[in-house]
Amino acid sequence: MAFNSITRLRLRSFFTLPAFLGEARASAAQAGRSAGFISGALLLEGRMVFWTRTAWESADAMKAYRDGEVHRAAMPKLADWCDEASVAHWEGEPVSDWDAVHARMVAEGRLSRVRHPTAAHTAKQFSPLKRWAPEQPIARSA
Repeated sequence: MAFNSITRLRLRSFFTLPAFLGEARASAAQAGRSAGFISGALLLEGRMVFWTRTAWESADAMKAYRDGEVHRAAMPKLADWCDEASVAHWEGEPVSDWDAVHARMVAEGRLSRVRHPTAAHTAKQFSPLKRWAPEQPIARSA
């Protein structure tokens, strides 16, 4: 049994992409070296939409990562960088199927605060998942 966490973020502007990718890489590296991390991956859906999926030994392990320095510093930036943002958590077997991740977000996702939400964000509507690139696994490290 694992504690699963997924996120979906849509960037408002291409101009924030380099900074966002830097923060995403740093946050993924932090996850990979965090206690309790089981597995995870990043996915570029396209249309400036990015997904994460991570599995943790416990909710406390995920929260320790979330509250860690790198991830905690990145989070406030998303309110300005994104016009859509959502998250979902649940306990179960680690999930690696992106269609299942998308279905879980549609069914159980909760919206994060963004300063310039799209109509789709406000209505909690998620476009069908279209993968523009292979997933990028998050490597476990010491």
